[in-house]
Amino acid sequence: MPKDAAKKPSPTLLEKPADEIAQELSAAPAKQAPIEAEKKIPEVARARTAGPIWPQIFDTAETRSDNLRPFTKWTWMLDRYSKEKPQEVASCNDSKCRLQSWRQFLETLKGKSREQQLDAVNSYANRHPYIEDLPNYGVPDYWATPREFLQKDGDCEDYAITKYWSLRALGFQDDELRLVVVQDMNLGVAHAILLAYSEGKALLLDNQIKSIVDSAKIHHYRPFFSINEQHWWLHKPDQPKISETKIASPRG
Repeated sequence: MPKDAAKKPSPTLLEKPADEIAQELSAAPAKQAPIEAEKKIPEVARARTAGPIWPQIFDTAETRSDNLRPFTKWTWMLDRYSKEKPQEVASCNDSKCRLQSWRQFLETLKGKSREQQLDAVNSYANRHPYIEDLPNYGVPDYWATPREFLQKDGDCEDYAITKYWSLRALGFQDDELRLVVVQDMNLGVAHAILLAYSEGKALLLDNQIKSIVDSAKIHHYRPFFSINEQHWWLHKPDQPKISETKIASPRG
């Protein structure tokens, strides 16, 4: 287990339901995960504000909240990454300077088209071997920073997190990216992916798929929630079906 992992405080009553959701999505029997997740995801305000119009994802209606406190694994990862980020530009004398190699790779992508950047970032992360959290960290569910993923590999949300920060470093805005927790209806398991909004499309970056793909072409994912640095969205099947939905830009 990482040194920081032992320092994580016990969840508060506010945090506990969403913390349990994250564990169930990765570890619980797959056919029960959607039911339990939907029971425990907290309700959020229904109001929506004007913002960019992005394509609707996986035929769901979404409800936005800026209260990230229930999602302790995500916010803890954000906090750890903010502290680790200076290491990316620090000198390294080790034979395996993975953070520095990652940043050098990102430098080669600057000035290239968004499509080229997305494809390269997806391929770079997907080269890492898949390993579940329990043998890797000694806990059922652990959301790794890029440093941890590059050193120890990881599971689905860890691929998505490293892709998220890769694209942020390349100039993608927070409101153009979301980590999405879904149920894979084909495999009967919970899964995490990254969505990037670009040129009117919601593009899927998935460790199970070699190339980036328009999410409109994917029909076997049922999303529970999506999240970025400023907001999270609750997803429910949309009736009647619509083609697009409004979401708000992040503050600042």
